[in-house]
Amino acid sequence: MLDYEISPADAAALLRENKVRFIDVREPWEFATARIEGSVPMPMGDVAARAHQELDPDERLVILCHHGIRSMNVAVWLRGQGFEQAQSLRGGISAWSAEVDPAVKQY
Repeated sequence: MLDYEISPADAAALLRENKVRFIDVREPWEFATARIEGSVPMPMGDVAARAHQELDPDERLVILCHHGIRSMNVAVWLRGQGFEQAQSLRGGISAWSAEVDPAVKQY
């Protein structure tokens, strides 16, 4: 079983290989401020209503937020719903900006 968290570097490698889908659970204003190209906006409050309709339980999912707290909560919930390959991006988009892509705005 996968760890509940994935490092920004490991997530970036999966993204480059097109082996993962990024789900951004931040609020719309946060997504508009800074985002990882190709990530799917799905605010945390919408996940329960949208997950089973829009996400594939067999797909590798990296859940992200600002610092990794909301995304961890969502990843744990998704795992409980049968999405066994859901992981939280450790440190969130803030860590992504610091460690992977400094072009992603810090806020």
